[in-house]
Amino acid sequence: MELYEKNIPACECEEIHSEVVDKKREAMPDESTLYDLSDFFKILGDSTRVSILFAIDGEPMCVCDIAELLGMTKSAVSHQLKILRRSDLVTYRKSGKNVFYTLADDHVRDIIEKALEHIKE
Repeated sequence: MELYEKNIPACECEEIHSEVVDKKREAMPDESTLYDLSDFFKILGDSTRVSILFAIDGEPMCVCDIAELLGMTKSAVSHQLKILRRSDLVTYRKSGKNVFYTLADDHVRDIIEKALEHIKE
């Protein structure tokens, strides 16, 4: 995927399309929501966290299993899971001494699947 185009077309007019601008202004989320959305993408901007999300998709896994799968320490996995929990992207259930993690809901799965589909185009 090429990130930078050399000859990006630029608009050469000075006309403001007020109907479009007004329509979009009404539809724009407020600044707080946009800030939260930006933070959400920052969380997903880390390949380790995305790897963890893929790992726990479909089948709950404990920290030890995730660490083994990804070749990481339990401490490193736990740190990333803490960030994912705070962002409501993962959930967990305790079973004795084990804690099993899974995706928080289908929205998380959908976002990951759509992003993967997009980059594979």
